[in-house]
Amino acid sequence: MKILMLTPYLPYPPSTGGHVRSYNLIKRLARHHEITLVCFTRDHNTPDQVSHMEKYCKKVLVFERGKAWTIPNVFRTGFSLYPFLVMIYYTPEIRAKLAEEVRTGNYDLIHAETFYVLPYLPPTSLPTVLVEQTIMSRVFKHYVDTESLWFLRPLLLIDVAKINFWEKYYWKKSNRLIAVSEEDAVIMKRMVKDLKVEVVPNGVGEAFANTPVKTHYNHTILYMGNYKWMQNWEAARILAKDVFPLIKKKLSGAKLTITGQFPTPELKDLQNKDIKVVELEDSDQEGVVKAYQNAGLLIAPIYGPGGTRLKILAAMASMIPVVTTPIGAEGYGAKDGESILIGKTPEEIALKAIKVLTDKKLYAKIASNARKLVDVNFSWEPISQKLESIYENLVHP
Repeated sequence: MKILMLTPYLPYPPSTGGHVRSYNLIKRLARHHEITLVCFTRDHNTPDQVSHMEKYCKKVLVFERGKAWTIPNVFRTGFSLYPFLVMIYYTPEIRAKLAEEVRTGNYDLIHAETFYVLPYLPPTSLPTVLVEQTIMSRVFKHYVDTESLWFLRPLLLIDVAKINFWEKYYWKKSNRLIAVSEEDAVIMKRMVKDLKVEVVPNGVGEAFANTPVKTHYNHTILYMGNYKWMQNWEAARILAKDVFPLIKKKLSGAKLTITGQFPTPELKDLQNKDIKVVELEDSDQEGVVKAYQNAGLLIAPIYGPGGTRLKILAAMASMIPVVTTPIGAEGYGAKDGESILIGKTPEEIALKAIKVLTDKKLYAKIASNARKLVDVNFSWEPISQKLESIYENLVHP
């Protein structure tokens, strides 16, 4: 099958959730299908990273996505029906090149990761599979409600309304719609009457799939993420300011490590003798694995909705117990007290963390059950096979 795949990023290196998903699926799909990848690079991507994807793809078409917050992007958004999220991917040549590719490529289907890459496609009769890694209108609404300056909220809410309109428009227009969790699928069906949504979950990154089956109990707490993503810097800030001080009162030897790509100046300012902020390059997979190996607990106070968090799957695979919120626990089928620990408030999260760090029997139980959960349900082989079956049923009903 010939597949035209669109992603809003270069999937390699697999440094964040979306990258991990696309990279692992492309590697496996490429065994049986011919893939042309259309993707957007950032200023930190390198030609070697593009070349790496050419190992698996027949062709890689790259468009550079510049800085998001520029005057032209803001100006274009103000005069466009499309939201800021779509306009930041605008390049003068993209429409013409995509039209030529669709016209001459003799493709069987189009696979789009996220709705906001679709406005640049020309009208086509090719069947389209749309994967929503999260529900972006809910993500941005959470940000507007909790983080934005009050005087900007009316303008930002207009943009949220645009996102809401266009994501629902492309959900209805696509031939197959895929969510990454049952929870997201239920919400999407509530948002659009009679919408059909299939679920193809995320999987654990290859770097963690074969880690040794052993616990590494200690009092080092980890948070991992790309801090350009609003949910990550919100969670890291809550952890450092509201959760960790409560843990420290009971466990004087506890340490917190906030690790990942692009930590904000605000996060860096939180560093002290007990809190360390470690910045990693997006290509530093060894550094990511090492951070999990050195940690004793992952705490993820995530309150922003949508998707599944691959940092939690990585911790489970590494046999590190996870303490998170009900939102953070969505999408894994993990039970509180069995394979994960869940708290609604910073106080509840701190209590759960203290409990698991002072009860080695509970620690071993959570770690072992979580690893079994990942091994059974979050391997990329069956996940890619499920996606292939959706392709097959769409092209050859």
